[in-house]
Amino acid sequence: MSSIEFNQLLTSHQEFLSGFAMGFTRDREDANDLVQETFVKALRYKNNFKEGTNIKGWLYTIMRNIFINNYKRKRFQNTIVDQTENQYFLNASQDYHHDSVTTLINIDDIQTAIDRLKFDFRKPFTMFLDGFHYDEIAEELGIPMGTVKSRIFHARKQLKNELQEFEVR
Repeated sequence: MSSIEFNQLLTSHQEFLSGFAMGFTRDREDANDLVQETFVKALRYKNNFKEGTNIKGWLYTIMRNIFINNYKRKRFQNTIVDQTENQYFLNASQDYHHDSVTTLINIDDIQTAIDRLKFDFRKPFTMFLDGFHYDEIAEELGIPMGTVKSRIFHARKQLKNELQEFEVR
């Protein structure tokens, strides 16, 4: 399938995607942004689409995953770090639930644990935290994507072990 044919196939499903986007966001502007992000990601990964398969299902899955990731990102962005001496984490949203783990671990402990990682693990892990995709990290560092995934996995595992001392028993 040529790029032009693929682009026409995508745009022919814009109305379909707009309906689902409105269902997810309940806001016209956010829905338009979600549709646009879906098209961008679909174009980026068009090589993964197999001609003759269900394009609507493929696009819906992309849209749903983008919405979920954006939702998680927004919830995380609503976390505020109080810079006072006691350093409490406060969640700006109304549905905050007390989590004793976050009150025992402060950001300095987490950053110190990240800094202790070997560079080969720390670099892909911090890039991932900054929002880079596995393939972007692999390209930037010049290593296979499987290696990137493995290093991020091992970095998480090491951080979990180091931060376990703060775990509430």
